[in-house]
Amino acid sequence: MQFSQFADYHTHTPLCRHAEGEPLEYAKKALDIGLGEIGFSDHSPMNEDGFDDWRMLKSELPDYINKVKTAQEQVKGIPIKLGLEVDYFENGHAWIEKLSEMANYDYLIGSVHYIAPGFDIDNPKWIGRWTGIAEVEEIWKSYWEIYAKCAQSGFFDIIAHSDLPKKFGHRPKGDLRRFYEPVIIAAKEADICIEINTAGWRKDCKEQYPEREFLEMMVAANIPITISSDAHSPEEVGMDFKRAAKLAAEVGFDSTVRFNKRKRSTVPFNF
Repeated sequence: MQFSQFADYHTHTPLCRHAEGEPLEYAKKALDIGLGEIGFSDHSPMNEDGFDDWRMLKSELPDYINKVKTAQEQVKGIPIKLGLEVDYFENGHAWIEKLSEMANYDYLIGSVHYIAPGFDIDNPKWIGRWTGIAEVEEIWKSYWEIYAKCAQSGFFDIIAHSDLPKKFGHRPKGDLRRFYEPVIIAAKEADICIEINTAGWRKDCKEQYPEREFLEMMVAANIPITISSDAHSPEEVGMDFKRAAKLAAEVGFDSTVRFNKRKRSTVPFNF
């Protein structure tokens, strides 16, 4: 398999307070392993600082952009793209729109972490809230309702780690398509891309985001994919891409996509 067909668009920087390595190092790693492109999508700032402790400050956005620009200038031989991972909030549309105008981005990734004020579901400090079947069902229900709105909002080019609530291994009973179907419909109508995020293999769930059944539903709806590492260190760039590409091909995908100034193009698989 040729790595050159893939772009790793979901990567982070130390500005989010839980990653290490500068964009320059990430870009060099991507070049070394033969990726076609790399992009940066660190956690976007909120309109007011202090919302949580795992994103850049509002005042640091120019520094983030400059760090990516430095990598673009110093690492030749690989396109380096500018993006952001933006948390979706139903009452946050004005800020998301404003944020989208603050730079000449190549893409924006939408994600959902919060299902209620102060409850970021992937944060280990809240593991005690997953106490039983009823709690798991309610958390999943709340998450997927917001995620469908994220998909249909029109703000994003890619949506991230779709079934994030499984991170710690918690899944409701029954047919999970009841959660997936509204998102598939919304993503199709919005004509956006959904990533295969390999970080799930590095979490308690030991499975890529999203699960195979969700991917099969994407194929049936003709929703495009990217493959992303969600790297928080240079060593994680492109991690498990061969495994993800093999899975994608088995499910029925025959291409991935690239972004440039928020314009999408298709790259056929070449194994």
